[in-house]
Amino acid sequence: MIFLVISFRPALLIVLASMPLAAQDSSSLQPMGPVQENVTVTTAIPPIPLSESNRSVVTLDTREQPLLYNNVTDYLRQDTTINLQSRAPNGVQADLSIRGTTFEQSLVLLNGLRINDPETAHMNLDIPVPLDALSRVEVLHGSGSTFYGSDAIGGAVNLITERPSPDARFSLIAKSGAGNYGSLENHLRADLSTSRASEQLTGSRDTSNGFMPDRNYSSNALASETWLSVLKPGTTDILLAGSDRPYGANQFYGAYDSWERTKGWFAALQQQLGQRTSASFAYRRHTDLFVLLLDRPNYYRNNHITTAWQGALRRADGIGTNTTLSYGLEANGDSIHSTNLGVHARNQGAGYANLSLRSLKRLSLSLGAREQIFSGGNSVFSPNVAAAYTLTSTVRLRGSVGHGYRLPTYLDLYYADPATIGNPNLKPESSWSYEGGVDWTPASGTFVLSATGFSLHQKNGIDYSKYDLSHPWQAVNVADFAYNGGEASFRVRLPAAQQLQLGYTAVQATSPPKGLISEYAFNYAAQSALIAWTGKLPAQMVARSQLAVIQKTTQAPYPLWDLSLSRDTGRVRPYVRVLNLTDTSYREIPGVPVQGRTVMAGAELILSMRGH
Repeated sequence: MIFLVISFRPALLIVLASMPLAAQDSSSLQPMGPVQENVTVTTAIPPIPLSESNRSVVTLDTREQPLLYNNVTDYLRQDTTINLQSRAPNGVQADLSIRGTTFEQSLVLLNGLRINDPETAHMNLDIPVPLDALSRVEVLHGSGSTFYGSDAIGGAVNLITERPSPDARFSLIAKSGAGNYGSLENHLRADLSTSRASEQLTGSRDTSNGFMPDRNYSSNALASETWLSVLKPGTTDILLAGSDRPYGANQFYGAYDSWERTKGWFAALQQQLGQRTSASFAYRRHTDLFVLLLDRPNYYRNNHITTAWQGALRRADGIGTNTTLSYGLEANGDSIHSTNLGVHARNQGAGYANLSLRSLKRLSLSLGAREQIFSGGNSVFSPNVAAAYTLTSTVRLRGSVGHGYRLPTYLDLYYADPATIGNPNLKPESSWSYEGGVDWTPASGTFVLSATGFSLHQKNGIDYSKYDLSHPWQAVNVADFAYNGGEASFRVRLPAAQQLQLGYTAVQATSPPKGLISEYAFNYAAQSALIAWTGKLPAQMVARSQLAVIQKTTQAPYPLWDLSLSRDTGRVRPYVRVLNLTDTSYREIPGVPVQGRTVMAGAELILSMRGH
């Protein structure tokens, strides 16, 4: 395996120069605690707590210094294993992939419930809830099909909400800001808590005139989540959400001044049935209206309507002191009504079980398996084995092997236009994922160092490819190939409430067949490095400086430097964010330019009423 070497020295000097110096006061150091990633969805039993998975996992707290970020993609950029391919800001038409895999091979969940779109994975980050509804984001690296089913070949991203704190009977948080390109952002969150019920309302509206013709957008989302503690079995969680995102799609799909509008509706009910059992049901509807030529909307247009439902019954039983058996039954189905793709539907069901042995002296072990049955009678078996060994009181070794799979999207199967042709004979993708790593957490708790090597071997990978530039893209199952690489992260707490984060991921894929022109499978981030600093400043201010250097396989390395500053106390909290400070010209997707330096400034108002 050969990795290219990039010199980050000039960029590091720039970002370090932007950091204020702090006095070396050891009394201000705060312990970080052990490496521990927990899933505690209020009303649902997860297939397996990530703290027991012995896997590489990253947790991103969206309630810590929220004014320094504005959307989910801002948080995801802190994880160097994630390759984000954005066509526009604020998550408008953004693709996500993990560890070099394609954007179709990553699963997105909301409170453990699938929100991947069956039409096309281009819509997987068309998230129905506002950022303000979330409490954290958890990223599982490597195959997650044993726990979550189809699509989790490269990994899974779980967006998690949280019941409002009972300490505040009522709170209202309103944020408003403006910036260049005619950009406006308005966010609202209202929490109401009583001893028997809690309610959270969130809404967001982010708009821009665009940095070039026909690249304007309006991203709108609204959500209501209600928690009721009135039934004897346990808490009831009801989530209702909707989104509406019209946007100019100039050059998104070729040299056309296109236009697109997506709408999403999501409803979920999760019920605790005692401490060890939960039941859940969710329904999602998504529409995608696409116009190829904005000035001639009737020349070529598509209207896709997808629906999806899912249900799960899950349970976790403690067996002895340090052993947990998690198991459950799941069912889901989806359909599409499309002017281009036709009318199609499919259903599937699954059963899974996972045995977690947390302490066999120095060894912990996780053994899991899923059997997924598809309409038509076909099935797939996905096992997973993960183990960790405590070498010393501060060093932990871990490793895992897991199977993954993905069903083709409806676009993969049935789409057809002069530039792209689907393939109804596509076979499902399958993979085996291998990883080994080490976590080092000194007794002082001042820093955490993690490193992981991984290898992903795919069979029947789906890609759009061709051997002649004059031919259309054709969906095909490509020959077997592999992604190999490594990832490392380092987090350290510094004096004066500062924190430094370093991250690096390198990936190399098997070379494509000679002469093959690939649209997706080989357009990944070969290297990604990040250095980020967060710290408190005088006048009750907090700042963050983040520099990422990314090298896609199709282009030279490029830097992205972001700076943000806000007040972190008080009723009124001003903020300013500068994205792409150096005004770097780059493309995350070939042929699709993205906007340059973006400055946003505004203020947040917080009102609260404490309970008795």
